[in-house]
Amino acid sequence: MTPLWTISDMAAAMRADKSGRLPDAISGISIDSRSIGRGDAFFAIQGDARDGHDFVDNALKGGAGLAVVARDKCARFPAHAPLLIVDDVLEGLRDLARAARARFKGQVIGVTGSVGKTSTKEALRLALGADGETHASAASYNNHWGVPLSLARCPAAAKYAVFEIGMNHAGEITPLTQMARPHVAIITTIEAVHLEYFGSLEKIADAKAEIFTGIVEGGAAVLNRDNEQYARLAAAAEAANVSRVATFGADPQADARLVRHALQADSSTVEAVIFGTPIAYKLGAPGRHIVMNSLAVLAAASLAGADLAVAALALGRLKAAAGRGARIPLGFPNGEALLIDESYNANPASTRAAIALLGQAAVGAQGRRIAVLGDMLELGDLGPRLHAELAEAIAANGIDLVYCAGPLMHALWQALPPGVRGGYAETAAALEPAVLGAIHAGDAIMVKASNGSKMGPLVKAMERQFPRPSALAQAEG
Repeated sequence: MTPLWTISDMAAAMRADKSGRLPDAISGISIDSRSIGRGDAFFAIQGDARDGHDFVDNALKGGAGLAVVARDKCARFPAHAPLLIVDDVLEGLRDLARAARARFKGQVIGVTGSVGKTSTKEALRLALGADGETHASAASYNNHWGVPLSLARCPAAAKYAVFEIGMNHAGEITPLTQMARPHVAIITTIEAVHLEYFGSLEKIADAKAEIFTGIVEGGAAVLNRDNEQYARLAAAAEAANVSRVATFGADPQADARLVRHALQADSSTVEAVIFGTPIAYKLGAPGRHIVMNSLAVLAAASLAGADLAVAALALGRLKAAAGRGARIPLGFPNGEALLIDESYNANPASTRAAIALLGQAAVGAQGRRIAVLGDMLELGDLGPRLHAELAEAIAANGIDLVYCAGPLMHALWQALPPGVRGGYAETAAALEPAVLGAIHAGDAIMVKASNGSKMGPLVKAMERQFPRPSALAQAEG
């Protein structure tokens, strides 16, 4: 197997000193000693709560080929320990990321936006991966350490690389996009996310538009023509001298234009025109928001030189990830229920989309559509109003019962008709007994909240109490 980095190239990129008996090369890079792979390099990053140097011994015992440590902490380790020593570990990772980008000869696609970054990145991984070796960010590695880590992990021989780029404050995207230097940059949409830090959609759009500053000469931006901030983003792209602005959406002038679509409970079918070419395809994941972002995926794939038909066909294998719409069967003595896990994060746009998904879900005899919602955070003074306005989506999508957790969700609770109120509690943990006691076979249950609202454990509690039928059969066997 081709190594990810030779030690000589790695040390040169980071201007690192060598210590101990080092391998000739490494096969991977990790910042988590619990998931270290044999032959990986462990970067001892100083986090907000933990210092990676405290886990170097565990990483080396776990099979790491070497550790990258800070000069002022290297005395903590034995002289024989295989180390690369740098002034600052995170800056060393950034240096390695820049070297990875400099050696990469394939096409780079950057993805940002208020909603849908990770699912769009995963769809690009599938679409481009059908055309050639594709490297993409793991999970939601889109911040000040996630982007350089993803870049440093990029194999030199890959044909495509896809990087998710996020932010919650102005100025955060600029250094990341200038590190990634995408050939194509997608902005999925601009919505009311992180309003607490920005105050307006226009300022959010300006922050997302920072991605244009990293686009390589001759590159392209892919923008949502249906979004109300489209004109502002297009003007920002022009000001940044982006060579081409391509658009997607239902708008008749969109370059990647939706013609028609059909939404099923666990998939969608789409007819579209991509840069003048008609195409029909299936999406393995449900939801209109997924349909719309698939247009951006195919536009970017075309701009990157991939085969459009092959890319579209690959999207049939798209599946929602854990916390982002994963569909989990729950087992009961008399049948099954469906759990839709949307617990990873939430904002008004993504929560409305999740409610719409629940509205499309099939239910059994006597089954109900049940929304379990926790606070959407970082919305500032508009928080209570934006929570209360979800009542419209609840009614429009035929949701039978709503369980709410958190002080902000109390505004929605008050806005709901009495017959739709399932239960309310100040915290997700306090709400758990009511939810577990209410659901039964035939129901479809959707859980959605911001990470800080801690609804993930409620999903795990449902899985434990109502194990999926296959798991139950294995346990009994």
